[in-house]
Amino acid sequence: MNRYILFMATCLFLFSDNLFAMHISEGILPYNWAAFWFAAALPFIAFGLYRLKKISRQDMSIKPLVGLLAAMVFIISCLPVPVPVAGSCSHPCGTGLSGILIGPVLSILVSAAALLIQALFLAHGGLSTWGANVFSMGVAGSFCGYLTFKFLRGINISVAAAGFFAGLFADWATYFTTSVELASGIGQKGEFLSLLQKIVIAFIPTQLPLGIVEGAITAGMILLLQKRRPDLLAKLHVIKPLAGII
Repeated sequence: MNRYILFMATCLFLFSDNLFAMHISEGILPYNWAAFWFAAALPFIAFGLYRLKKISRQDMSIKPLVGLLAAMVFIISCLPVPVPVAGSCSHPCGTGLSGILIGPVLSILVSAAALLIQALFLAHGGLSTWGANVFSMGVAGSFCGYLTFKFLRGINISVAAAGFFAGLFADWATYFTTSVELASGIGQKGEFLSLLQKIVIAFIPTQLPLGIVEGAITAGMILLLQKRRPDLLAKLHVIKPLAGII
């Protein structure tokens, strides 16, 4: 698994010149808005680091798991579908799955690490827009996926259906938040709502099917883990201990 991740990351690095810039590209947001989203994202990142340090004192296996999920999110979010008129790209995110498995706070760290590496070495996104990208993919995506899964499981919806809608809504939440960030940053006074509508519409042809695909992937991964490693899901409080396969 680790060799496969290394191979994929190497290929993406070597051939990145042919890819479109992903996430919100460098220079798209004015610096005042870039600074605003940095300020909004940093408390979540700081709390994530605190939580990781605290949990790792009790469970040393959490750091390798976080690292593995960061590699997964890195690879999944390196599959771009360009949306030139929006100044960004559509792509799967993976933070719905990571939010389910390790919780939204640690999932934000996962996305922050993946986005930073992409910005530094692949020119996907940007350093000035890193805070905005973390907020949309990490904060919005992780919390939406986690809360959707917990809510649906709480009303006795199956693991498969809960995983599907968690992945779907996490993906769509990411892109709605991205649309808000773009509309607020590049729109003129009084243009926010009309520009937001145009950007959302621009994302629909790619993100609507991609969200469905990501929902299916999330459900499939959860079911696979439930079949092969129910002990891990129980340990992560995704399912109840000794819960049977649905």
